[in-house]
Amino acid sequence: MFEPTDPNQIQLTPEGELKHFITTEGLSRELLTEILDTADSFVDMSAKQVKKVPLLRGKTVVNLFFEASTRTLSTFELAAKRLSADVLNLNISTSSTSKGETLKDTLMTLHAMHSDMFVVRHSSSGAAHFIAEHVTPDVAVINAGDGRHAHPTQAMLDMLTIRQAKGEFAPLTVAIVGDILHSRVARSQIHALRTLGVKEIRVIAPNTLLPRHIETLGVKVYTDMLQGIRDVDVVMMLRLQKERMNSALLPSESEFYKLYGLTMDKLALAKPDAVVMHPGPINRGVEIASSVADGDRSLILDQVTNGIAVRMAVMSMAMSGQTKTRANLIQAGES
Repeated sequence: MFEPTDPNQIQLTPEGELKHFITTEGLSRELLTEILDTADSFVDMSAKQVKKVPLLRGKTVVNLFFEASTRTLSTFELAAKRLSADVLNLNISTSSTSKGETLKDTLMTLHAMHSDMFVVRHSSSGAAHFIAEHVTPDVAVINAGDGRHAHPTQAMLDMLTIRQAKGEFAPLTVAIVGDILHSRVARSQIHALRTLGVKEIRVIAPNTLLPRHIETLGVKVYTDMLQGIRDVDVVMMLRLQKERMNSALLPSESEFYKLYGLTMDKLALAKPDAVVMHPGPINRGVEIASSVADGDRSLILDQVTNGIAVRMAVMSMAMSGQTKTRANLIQAGES
């Protein structure tokens, strides 16, 4: 396992601009707001006749996915194409890594193709950070999910969806429900929600799906969903990540649904205008009832739409930061 340390030394320029996007942890409220504002400017693009802008024209983006993904990969690919980039989706199942090539060797091979940006998804925490440390200064790295560590673009599309629905972050009480233990999404959400000034963050899960010392992240912990969901403004459900469970952490899915699945009865305990979110893919009848997932308080499809806009924002901002860094290096070399 890679051990990421002090990510902001590597993901920000000396001027505090984004050059990689590895984690939401430690980023300023101003920078997170800039990402949201930039994403907002891209939201309406899907309704336009020409769905492209030239911000990454002439750039090559490589989607380097070591884990299976449909939603995240497709939205990153679409975002890059809407920025006019050339896009390569690396099929890991047929890549040289399956023949024993190391991550670093794979990276160096792709680097020799003069790629400009790597979008990385990997089962090991810290993989995106590791790659960012080993690319040249003119290459940007975007974390599309690493182990249990972080999924920063998912968190930011969730923040954009909340801002669209609620306007301000400060008055809100937000509940995150489900498999907190294995969720990189939850960690990135918590860091972003705290930085953006949400009044109260609650995590709701059985003890077996709660990380040790989770309260040190500034959240309130509930093992009783009927208490935890009471009077919240936003309910963020999580997927049960059974592929990451090494032992039986639940009596059964039906028991989990009975105690922690979001039904209309449980949602009635939240505020009357509370909204429901889920990063997907959703497991109906395990994490959430169909009546809730398809109901008028569900923002699940808005999250998917916003995923494209947020990824366009992050990719364009990171490439801008890298371009300025490269220009500064060239200027320093000439002076």
